[in-house]
Amino acid sequence: MSHETAGAAVAPPRRRRRAEGWWPLVFLGPLMIGIVVFYFWPILATVINSFSTFGPFGGRSFNGLANYAELLTDSFIPRAILNTLIYTLIVLCGIPLAVCFASLLNQKGLRFARFYQVLFFLPAVSMPVAVALVWRMIFNKEFGLVNWLLSAVGIEGPYWVTAPWWSLLAVSIVGLWASLPLAIIILGAGLRGIPAELYEAAQLDGAGPVRQFFSVTVPLLTPSIFFLSIITAINGFQLFDLLFAMMGQANPAMADTQSLVYLFYSEAFRQNNQGYASVIALLILAIIGLFTLLQFRLQRRWVHYE
Repeated sequence: MSHETAGAAVAPPRRRRRAEGWWPLVFLGPLMIGIVVFYFWPILATVINSFSTFGPFGGRSFNGLANYAELLTDSFIPRAILNTLIYTLIVLCGIPLAVCFASLLNQKGLRFARFYQVLFFLPAVSMPVAVALVWRMIFNKEFGLVNWLLSAVGIEGPYWVTAPWWSLLAVSIVGLWASLPLAIIILGAGLRGIPAELYEAAQLDGAGPVRQFFSVTVPLLTPSIFFLSIITAINGFQLFDLLFAMMGQANPAMADTQSLVYLFYSEAFRQNNQGYASVIALLILAIIGLFTLLQFRLQRRWVHYE
């Protein structure tokens, strides 16, 4: 074979590299299009809408920073932020509980361990609205299970879902309960990744079960705990469906218990004030971003990756 024939049989390296370079774009293209259409474009549209006023029958007019000025003078905003923060902090308290439950469920020799795991996971596969309605009956003032148990010890239970602070506490308790299944699953996976040799070494050094838990289990679970704190906080700041289903729009305590997302819903779909609702949506995005950034900065002090 001559040199000319051999050169024609083998494609030039530069041309072959260019042809291969298109294949990643073919596979990533649909994903990137979905991210742009369903994530980046809604954010950009929200920013544009925040500088606009919408008429009752459509139409848009530019109003500058009027919506942002209204945000600074809205008396409902501080209470909605406070309610959302209280709910998020209470739900975050479920992570230590999940660590304890996951440790108990992953003990060697535990009988009916699979049954307990399925039992703890049931809230995750239940419809949120159905869960909220069941808990609404449990917290009922007249015939609810909670007040019945309180009356058994001589305590008169409050109106859980119609009193401002009590209703927020009731919704937060349900949110904490509903966040446990996913946390237990993630922490259980983290527990199974801890080498058994570390527990054996700690036992040889004289550490009991409690000392092993705080000196071995908890430090090695900190990456999983950090991940849970991120997603739990994000879900907490997006409180809406649980609050909406448990309390209802006509509840007299809703004005003092509403979250930021519920306030956004009220302005956008009940008051048809889409421009101001866009400002509230951007405020939620900013709070979530700042809280997540703070968590990432603080994780250097307590998360152990080795």
